[in-house]
Amino acid sequence: MKTKLLSISALAMLSVTSLFAQEKTTVTASSADISDNLDLRAIASVFGDASNLEDFENRINDPKAQLSNLDLNNDNYVDYLRVIESVEGNVHLVIVQAVLDKDVYQDVATIEIERDRNNKVQVQVVGDVYMYGENYIYEPVYVHTPVIYTTFWVTNYRPYCSSWYWNYYPSYYYYWNPFPVFRYRNHIHVHINFGHSYHYVSHRRCHAAYSSYYGRRGNGYESRHPNRSFAHRNAGYTNRHELDNNRTIKSPRTRGEMTSEPRANTGTTATPRTRDNEVGTPRNSSSPRATTPRGNEVNDEPRTSSPRNNGPKTENPRTYTEPRTSSPKTESPRGYAEPRTQSSPKMSAPRGDSGQRNSAPRGNSGSRSSGSRNTGRG
Repeated sequence: MKTKLLSISALAMLSVTSLFAQEKTTVTASSADISDNLDLRAIASVFGDASNLEDFENRINDPKAQLSNLDLNNDNYVDYLRVIESVEGNVHLVIVQAVLDKDVYQDVATIEIERDRNNKVQVQVVGDVYMYGENYIYEPVYVHTPVIYTTFWVTNYRPYCSSWYWNYYPSYYYYWNPFPVFRYRNHIHVHINFGHSYHYVSHRRCHAAYSSYYGRRGNGYESRHPNRSFAHRNAGYTNRHELDNNRTIKSPRTRGEMTSEPRANTGTTATPRTRDNEVGTPRNSSSPRATTPRGNEVNDEPRTSSPRNNGPKTENPRTYTEPRTSSPKTESPRGYAEPRTQSSPKMSAPRGDSGQRNSAPRGNSGSRSSGSRNTGRG
């Protein structure tokens, strides 16, 4: 009986611990989400640099930049993002849709551009509620007025609608495989222009325009997977912003890390300063080079005063001045006489000064040496 009671109690303890473990796993937030595969700040950055909506569509689908990492249809290829536009008064709604299949589209984000009475333009990049949750909004503040603004408010304006669809894409486009989420976070960091500012807000400015559009939004992926919305994927969180604030992973794209990277680069600029110091070392090394012969001379000659007065430069002239001053006649036939008489005839003058008896026959030897020698022999 005791053994049965012990086994029953052990089973009860195991079941209780498993229940607690299950409760703990449901509380923690997931480290990756579908919304991690498209950073809305990159969309806002490209929108501010584009010349028109066609250029904007080309930029967000550029295979070289790879701004998107969405693969909603799970075919191991990043989905093409097409761009369409809806105009409601002074508000332009730019819709970004993922092409998933033939006539199947899923809205990913909208860009809402509104101009007020003072001709001030407000831009909001809003994540789709199915992908990012409710009111996940970024307001970009551009350093310079984007060129794309000039294309919106003109006479006889026609809203833009992409001409590309499933298996029919522009010539520059080709498929690429999606990144892992952690690699995409580091990759997209390079393609965001942080010269602009991106402020997170939780309220919309264009409620009327969006409400008229909401009934016509593309929801092909949502209709196929109704239980994969953000609210079902991340229970207890309103939108992506709350999810990021409660994650255990470190986000590599925060504003503080953006400011830290140029500081790290400025730290690396200290290396050329050390290189300058290294370049300066040969200049400073001239003094130890001057000291090295002094040290050698001290080792060769015990007198310390002579190398200090003569310096390292006096050793080289010693090897040349001593033969020049001691016996120029003895070194002249060794090989220095011919270049000296040919190149500088002035050397005959000091020789003439040193001895007039020798200068006379040498002066005559230049023209009469053969004759005198022959007469002497005869």
